[in-house]
Amino acid sequence: MSELKLIALDADDLNVISAHLQDAVGRAGDIAYKPGGRRFAMVLNRFDWPDAGAKNSAANPAARGGGASTYGRCQTALRFEKVDAVRSIGIDRSRKQDVVSLLAIGFTESEPPSGTVTLYFSGGPQIAIDVECIEAELRDLGAAWTTTRRPEHPEDEV
Repeated sequence: MSELKLIALDADDLNVISAHLQDAVGRAGDIAYKPGGRRFAMVLNRFDWPDAGAKNSAANPAARGGGASTYGRCQTALRFEKVDAVRSIGIDRSRKQDVVSLLAIGFTESEPPSGTVTLYFSGGPQIAIDVECIEAELRDLGAAWTTTRRPEHPEDEV
């Protein structure tokens, strides 16, 4: 798993970041909004989906033989600039150890280029980030580690 750094300046770019962060987990205490700096940031442990897909393909001997695959996770930072406001539903930031699992990131344009970036979490919590324009960065913070756990979704959550 190579270290990843992605920049998003439009909705298509944001979709790429969303794909890389599907099933990333973090803690409520690792979410921060700095109104004076117009910045929102959070630290997550992202799952390496591109590598997982290769490990589960028919071309992989471990997948064919039923052997246990190992996957990768990496600590990563997600940052948004030019933030006007942040609202959350279902996340109690005072409960710093509560774990959240990111499912997707969406963008709803209001008056171009401004709009609302929404972070959708497993179980229904959301964070809505009003932005002047999309200016986001995903940056890995260090080396990956291995895990044998691969995220799975109930049918009604997909």
